Amino acid sequence: MNAQTFNARVATPTTRLIGAMAIVSMAWVVIGGLIVTPKDIDQGDAVRIMYVHVPTAWVAYLAFIVTALASACWLLSRKHSMGFDRVAGASAEVGVIFMAMTLLSGSLWGRITWGTYWAWDPRLTTTSFLLVTYIGYLAVRGLGGSVEQRARRSAVIALLAVLEIPLVHFSVLMWRSLHQKASVLSGDGDIKMDGSMLTTLLVGVIGFTMTFAWLVMHRQRVLAMQDAMQMTQLDAALRERASESADKNAIESSRAK
Repeated sequence: MNAQTFNARVATPTTRLIGAMAIVSMAWVVIGGLIVTPKDIDQGDAVRIMYVHVPTAWVAYLAFIVTALASACWLLSRKHSMGFDRVAGASAEVGVIFMAMTLLSGSLWGRITWGTYWAWDPRLTTTSFLLVTYIGYLAVRGLGGSVEQRARRSAVIALLAVLEIPLVHFSVLMWRSLHQKASVLSGDGDIKMDGSMLTTLLVGVIGFTMTFAWLVMHRQRVLAMQDAMQMTQLDAALRERASESADKNAIESSRAK
């Protein structure tokens, strides 16, 4: 399959629109984050990492929640549509990427503000555990068996793994943590942030969310192609086996005569 054929099969007007929105939003974030927004009083230019760190964390949470919801839909639906399973798998793959970006940007931010790339802080530790859990989820999806077996075991793990998200999010409140508390979604509703900084951050959240949606839509279509190819190969193998069995029976029958 050449690149043109592949693009024609997976690209739609919707994905092109979402992709364009993501590009525009990201351009705004780059310009706003590096040029327009001011420095922080305490952190200086280091605060600009926030425009990547916070949106990637949000998208990682969103991705894992989508994985859990799609898995629940597969388990509860009567027909067990494999589309739900493919969305769950695609969302988890993208979520792992964004979770890794969150940890990477957070370690760079920590090096500037804490003086070290890593500290066994409750937020960092629970986030790392969440990442490892979903890497394990993807490993389980890669085990052998039929697509139905893959969907069933993956769905159970996804519904258990998503329970870690509240633990990660509220870890800064449950334990003494170096990590700062929420600046926007704080309990008292007081947002202590410059207007241009808040706007750029929100646009970043939108841009990264659009990127997530674009990636998941394309990835689940690729997974659908892979499942179709697997089923085709399985059907071919069964036909070949049936043909071999028929030939063997014919030979034994001719010998008996």
